[in-house]
Amino acid sequence: MPKTNPTNTLLQWYYINGRRLPWRTIGGAHENPYEVWISEIMLQQTTVATVLNYFQKWMKRFPTIQTLAKADIQDVLLTWQGMGYYTRARKIHECAKVLMTQYQGQLPHTREELLKLPGIGPYSASSICCFAFNQPETVVDGNVIRVIARLYGLTKEVNTQIIYPLAQKLSSLDHGADYASAIMDLGATICTPTNPKCNECPWAKICVANEQNIQNKIPKIKKLTKKEKLGWVYIIQDDKGRYLIRKRTEKGLLHGLWEFPWQETTTISSKSPKVVHIFTHFKLTLYLTKGTSDLCTDGIWVDWKDFKNYPFSKLMQKVAAKL
Repeated sequence: MPKTNPTNTLLQWYYINGRRLPWRTIGGAHENPYEVWISEIMLQQTTVATVLNYFQKWMKRFPTIQTLAKADIQDVLLTWQGMGYYTRARKIHECAKVLMTQYQGQLPHTREELLKLPGIGPYSASSICCFAFNQPETVVDGNVIRVIARLYGLTKEVNTQIIYPLAQKLSSLDHGADYASAIMDLGATICTPTNPKCNECPWAKICVANEQNIQNKIPKIKKLTKKEKLGWVYIIQDDKGRYLIRKRTEKGLLHGLWEFPWQETTTISSKSPKVVHIFTHFKLTLYLTKGTSDLCTDGIWVDWKDFKNYPFSKLMQKVAAKL
């Protein structure tokens, strides 16, 4: 492969400058597909800096697919606590059980089989094939979208469907894991959303955005307008100072987690303390107020010191911190 080939140029840059991460092996596939799978699910909607600590904690608690499959779901949620999007943790647990019963405790090597598993979609399947088995998959995340859009000077609105065929042309057939890591690292460390370090970029000489000095105008991605919701969260204590909390049974993102009783409302005019949390599709503001036990018929009384034993959502952790 000639040295001027952009794929080869990026690989050469990566072997020197690539990030050293526990779920990655520079020079081929990672030796433990389980670690690749867990890291890929954790990295959805979560930054590398945040995942690093959670990943180490997770692997210490659930070192194998077998230990994960045997674990209680509350233990799984507690270990995941703080990363949000708890459906990911529930699907991981469900998937581990399927792997034990149908795949001898091993992740399958093909995209088709991976897509049959709970919680593994097209992106995760491609990532696992690439990073765990060194297959020539094209993995497109936010970093890749930004890099490719700037490389080709795409000034119009872009999405994964537009970027994928362009990214696929550059993907390495022989070094799938390294190339996918390389282009992600390029976006994360050099081709950053603002003030990219173009003087350090291995693709600077062939980048249309760099040539035209329009880096900070690319990419254009349609942003969804988030709805705003309001609600009351009730702080209820008994004569022993214990707090009333409940396990959420309603379906949705927070299913199975513990919470202070709360409810949505349409309007609030209050100077009470409040917490604000941003979900994927909406922004929620909860105002704290005192309540009575008749507001919650399915709760339990818990001492403050024992809160650590109950998996709370990030939203409810904010409420607890406000207290």
